[in-house]
Amino acid sequence: MRKYSELIITGSFLIGAFFSGQSQEKIIFEENFNGDKLDMSVWNYEEGDGCPNLCGWGNNEEQIYDRKYVEVKDGNLVITAFKKDGEYYSGKINSKNNVEFTYGVIEVRAKIATGKGLWPAIWMLGANISEVGWPASGEIDILEYIGREPGTVFTSLHTPASHGNTINTKKTKIKDIEEGFHTYKAVWTKNYIEFFVDDEQLYRFTPEKYDDKFYPFRKDFYFLINMAVGGNLGGAEINDQALPDKFYIDHIKVTELPEDL
Repeated sequence: MRKYSELIITGSFLIGAFFSGQSQEKIIFEENFNGDKLDMSVWNYEEGDGCPNLCGWGNNEEQIYDRKYVEVKDGNLVITAFKKDGEYYSGKINSKNNVEFTYGVIEVRAKIATGKGLWPAIWMLGANISEVGWPASGEIDILEYIGREPGTVFTSLHTPASHGNTINTKKTKIKDIEEGFHTYKAVWTKNYIEFFVDDEQLYRFTPEKYDDKFYPFRKDFYFLINMAVGGNLGGAEINDQALPDKFYIDHIKVTELPEDL
């Protein structure tokens, strides 16, 4: 796993630390999805239906993940949901063991897919999930959208104290969220996590206690980007006429927290 002290620049991403001249941001990681293929030093594909250990990916999802439905094109990551021969397909990637970090301002510019039954998401899991499992790992959901609830963005946290149908969630109606690109942000600190869309605050979580049960967020996490089809949150009704549909991510940027946070 790369450390902050490294400075690695390619055509598609930067990880390390430097000061940008205009905003004086100290950038930890930046991915702009330039070029024509996924950078495999940063990202991993997840494929299949989750079986045998996690069939339906733990949420009764319908899709089979296949790397063919993950593209880098025109400066965007593009994940496509598709139906073929009675099966649903989509794409999922993660940065486990490659890009993992603790705390920061996380910014993602994305354009969501909107068909009923679709469930695009940008989220994070604790890097120790292989050792402790879920929900002990913790989960930060920066963006979830489900086509059966138009105009609504979900931001959530999952902890051992509350997970699955977690109480630590916020559903926010946002005008024109289905139109074009929007900026989704999480401010992740030692003591709270706060969510924004287009710089409008949605939700701030401050735990009841600062222990692993209520706040398992004082350790490294990694990114996941996917689009599920159906499932517990996506819903049983899937609009096949909306397929194929595409989820676009223009960039991901992580900057160090301001000194006063």
